[in-house]
Amino acid sequence: MLDIILVSLQVVLAVIGVYQFGLALFGMYKKKTKRQFEPTKSFAVLVAAHNEEKVVGALMENLKLLNYPKELFDVFVICDNCTDGTANIVRSHGMNACVRSNPNLRGKGYAIEWMLKQLWKMPRQYDAIVMFDADNLAHPDFLREMNNDLCSGARVIQGYIDTKNPEDSWITASYGISYWYCNRLWQLSRHNLNMANFLGGTGMCFETNLLKEMGWGATSLVEDLEFTMRCVERGVYPVFNYDAKLFDEKPLTFKASARQRLRWMQGHFTVARRYFFPLLWKSIKERNMVKLDMALYGVNVYIVLLTFLLTALIWVDQSLLQGPHFDTLYQYLPMWVSFLAIAANVFIFLAAMVLEKVKSKKVYAYLILFPIYLISWWPITFYAFFTQNNKQWSHTQHTRVVRLEEVQSKQG
Repeated sequence: MLDIILVSLQVVLAVIGVYQFGLALFGMYKKKTKRQFEPTKSFAVLVAAHNEEKVVGALMENLKLLNYPKELFDVFVICDNCTDGTANIVRSHGMNACVRSNPNLRGKGYAIEWMLKQLWKMPRQYDAIVMFDADNLAHPDFLREMNNDLCSGARVIQGYIDTKNPEDSWITASYGISYWYCNRLWQLSRHNLNMANFLGGTGMCFETNLLKEMGWGATSLVEDLEFTMRCVERGVYPVFNYDAKLFDEKPLTFKASARQRLRWMQGHFTVARRYFFPLLWKSIKERNMVKLDMALYGVNVYIVLLTFLLTALIWVDQSLLQGPHFDTLYQYLPMWVSFLAIAANVFIFLAAMVLEKVKSKKVYAYLILFPIYLISWWPITFYAFFTQNNKQWSHTQHTRVVRLEEVQSKQG
């Protein structure tokens, strides 16, 4: 019975892996034709900030240079439980500093929910809401790209999240590699297949009427994933705009990275418990491949956990207990299949970097350490499973002041 269970689990994980690899192949190409619209949509640009005085000024300068009519957008910075000079810096740039103090309801999700309520009370109402983080930098055409998608009928849009400091350390390089892979071979592939894309926490755009209909309601540790699930459940499929780029600061050290990823995984467990089975049932009932794909994405945290536990079990059995004492999938497959699976994993990340025209030799050199970053997700996810009820928001410190010109010059 144990053999049947273990082999069955390995077969399921293998099938999901082949499915994801197959989908990734549809991101190898990019559609060239794209309709352009005159700027007509108005935007409220929200920036969530908690003690961001070191970096928020650079974003304010950046937003002033957006290639979009100034009368069609306003910037609102949510100074959430700040104890530094974030609000003063925002005001010095002529932007709206919206101060929120609520020590009991901490976190980005609560801050956004509060800000939206303030917006709905204002005399001016906007066509759409765009959300950035305080450490971001946006491409000058970001709002133009959002305008194009809104005029084409999109209601929820995710921009291309890039890394503004991939050369700072092997950790930031690993983030960069992961994001290039996700943008090209997860997001673009699903966009090409007209499937739902997932939100990434920043660089997001929402039609105002949709937010008023649904309410925000996403206050978990991963508010972006939670809102994605709510949208797909209702039949609203977020779209991906490859050309709407923004640049996000990544943690410099492994410790800071592990803390951030632990928060993501803790929140991911919460969302998986809440939305996986309802989405799975709807996908079966409606014969809807899009909802099935999103259900699999939602439950991915459990897939990572199971992969870790099965790998650890097989290793302990064979290395420490002189096994094997139970069957594994590898016993039924020729050796070349294992080598092919390893080669496919190496190829997929390298292919993403080549397709995204990554020029940095330093980042390519850091590929040697990238497997450590990938493997570290296993113990982080394992620990997150036992601490998933921890709802305390863990703030990531941002200190790297970079201007858009510097990022673009390094990218060539």
